[in-house]
Amino acid sequence: MERCAWPGEDPLYCAYHDEEWGVPEYDDRALFEKLMLDGFQAGLAWITILRKRDGMREAFDGFDPEIIARYGEADIERLLTDARIIRSRTKINAAIGNARAYLDIQASAKPFSERLWDFVDEKPVQNHFASMKEVPAQTPTSEKMAKELKRLGFKFCGPVIVYAFMQATGFVNDHMTSCFCHAKVKAMSSPE
Repeated sequence: MERCAWPGEDPLYCAYHDEEWGVPEYDDRALFEKLMLDGFQAGLAWITILRKRDGMREAFDGFDPEIIARYGEADIERLLTDARIIRSRTKINAAIGNARAYLDIQASAKPFSERLWDFVDEKPVQNHFASMKEVPAQTPTSEKMAKELKRLGFKFCGPVIVYAFMQATGFVNDHMTSCFCHAKVKAMSSPE
């Protein structure tokens, strides 16, 4: 069974690749959490986030935007001393602001998921890369999505972070064509 090379032999990374990465996600809250995790990943390896994900979920109240949006200085100080998370004041403040931006979107006519899926016409983009060298770091679509997220008040969501988010949440299928997940993920996005 051949898979993409990037997870290597790490069991946690392989499980993430095999079960989560590239699977189309439509749930508003799950998309919010994944965007927050991608923001925390900036400048770090994704495996670092995977290893801290459960602790981050606990420390950030299950990534509940209604709770995070109300965080104050005491919460920030608590988080800065929590070794289970990425302890960056800038990223923590961004998460709080992002929760507020998310709630503003949810109060509008178009929910978060729908707003994001509009960028790919509600259907995952099926790429056909044979080599990791072919995979872009960002695309015109990730640039547009990043620009819109920033306009809506989000931070730590530049076009490279947004493209990683798009890959992780199935907006694009960037599994290598030789990877057993490519066809599996493609089938998930086909009409029933």
